[in-house]
Amino acid sequence: QVQLVESGGDLVQAGGSLRLSCAASGILFSNNVFTINTMGWYRQAPGKQRELVATISRGGSTNYADSVKGRVTISRDNAKHMVFLQMNSLKPEDTAVYYCNAESVRGNIYYWGQGTQVTVSS
Repeated sequence: QVQLVESGGDLVQAGGSLRLSCAASGILFSNNVFTINTMGWYRQAPGKQRELVATISRGGSTNYADSVKGRVTISRDNAKHMVFLQMNSLKPEDTAVYYCNAESVRGNIYYWGQGTQVTVSS
């Protein structure tokens, strides 16, 4: 089993910055190999469907939603079993619960954290 715990969410003013962190724990290695591949961040605003923010592969390849390109950077540290999301120039529309996600090497299996609240005031 893999557990994900997010942190770093806060109330900030428009134009401000936040750095979200996600720590993975549990069975992260099995038979001398990593148990998770791509990791990412998703968000869900009130009354809206959960949407992709950014993903990062084990090799460092990244993908970003058009709405956040140029304003956010995703990174990971496998030694620390963590993934991060640096967010700059925040807008009120960025307000949402942000969830950490990890893909299992076994296939179509995904792990989710409980989320961290980001609120951007105008």
